[in-house]
This record gives sequence, structure tokens and C-alpha cells, in this order.
Amino acid sequence: MPELSDCTGYQYIRETAYDRKTIKTIKRPAIAEVDTFKKYPDAKKIKLPTEWKLKEARITPLFQKRRSLRKYEKQSISMEELAFMLWACQGITAKSGNYTFRTTPSGGALYPIETYFSANLVEGLDPGLYHFDVENFSLDSLSETDSAEAVAAVCLNQNFMAHSAVSFLWSAVIRRSMSKYGNRGMRYILLDAGHICQNLIVAAEATGNGACPVAAFYDDEVNKLLGLDPKEETVLYAASVGKRPQPKGQCTL
Repeated sequence: MPELSDCTGYQYIRETAYDRKTIKTIKRPAIAEVDTFKKYPDAKKIKLPTEWKLKEARITPLFQKRRSLRKYEKQSISMEELAFMLWACQGITAKSGNYTFRTTPSGGALYPIETYFSANLVEGLDPGLYHFDVENFSLDSLSETDSAEAVAAVCLNQNFMAHSAVSFLWSAVIRRSMSKYGNRGMRYILLDAGHICQNLIVAAEATGNGACPVAAFYDDEVNKLLGLDPKEETVLYAASVGKRPQPKGQCTL
């Protein structure tokens, strides 16, 4: 198997990275659009029920209310809420021999995704950058400098991220999957990131917060902010989380 930097999957990550010099001049391929919904006009139609009496369907309101939220109340989330969201993303749920299993699936149980976050408004937690230590269910404090504005800047200056309670940043330790699966491992890495972000969104809704997934960022600037070696580990995805704004005329006691 070729070394990591020679693999198609790795080269794809590097060749699709954004930076401030080229983002406005990147030539995107002229690919024709396609309809949002695929149709089989000649197929027999079978209507599905829209009301569920299943006990498990209590999760329905969380999916129903889910929207990308970019405006947040200037209010802290609790450490308990943060811990629940981190557990929902990647918490360990079982062990079998040398393998651990988590709240989200991963190809080969290799779990190449690492979770970082910028704390802005979290009760009992100083503003700064943190890494989620999955094995010990604890936090590694990487920087005690307020990083909210810096995270917004490296995410294409999307200012709403600076006003969130916390902004999550997920990276991939690329070799963790590709050493076993080669180029196909890149598919699994991207799938893993999607699983994790979706769990965060549902957990945010469950705790009375809102979230917004973010895929636009200057890759190497985020890597530098987190102290990552882009030859081995690179940012893949992000999301901001914060309290929902109160409806006008409504207050909480």
C-alpha cells in the first residue's frame, strides 16, 4: 500500500481544501443540476402512516423541530448539557476485547474522528479550546484564551459562530482508517463525521439548544488553530450550538 500522502483519498482532502487566496478563484466543474426528488412515475404508490404510537417515537419532536440555528441567546449552557452532547457524539457505550463501541457507528470500529470545541458560554468552564478525551470522558484544555472570534474567522468569517455557546470542530486522523481500508477508508471517515454531527444536532434539540452544521472553513487555518499536523490529521466538519432566542414578549424566571 502506498504511503498516506500518495493515496487518492488523502489527495482529495488536500485538493478540496479552502484557503483565503484561492477560495474566490477556484474553478468549479460545470456540473448540471438535478431534481431534488427522484420519481418513479410508473411505480405503484404505497402511502405510509404519518402518526406513530410506538414508544420510541417520543424522539419525533426532536427531528421535527430541527433547523439550522444561527441566532443564539446570550446565555450559558450548563456543563451537564455539554457533557451530554459530547457523549451523544462519541460516548463509549460498550467494550468487547480491544474494541470499544460508541453512540455512533464507525467502519471497523476504528473511530478516526477527534472532537475539539471552542467554549464561549459554558457554566464552570473557562473560555478556550478543548479536546474531548473519549476514553476517560474528560476534557483536555488546549488554550485558556477566548477563541470564539478566532473560530468564526477561520470558518469563513461566519460571525454567528462567535456568538454561540460552544463551537465544535471535528478532525480526522486519516491514517486510523486508511491504514486498514486504503482509499475506501476516506468514505468511512466522511460517513463517521456525518453520524457524529447528526447525533450532536439531536442532542442539542433535546437540551433546549439549537445547532448549525458548518462545512465552510479555511482548512489549514483551523488545523493551525488546533495545533494539528495536516499531513496526519485535518479538520473535516464543524457545528455551533447555543440557546434558542426567547420569543418576543416572553421571559424566563
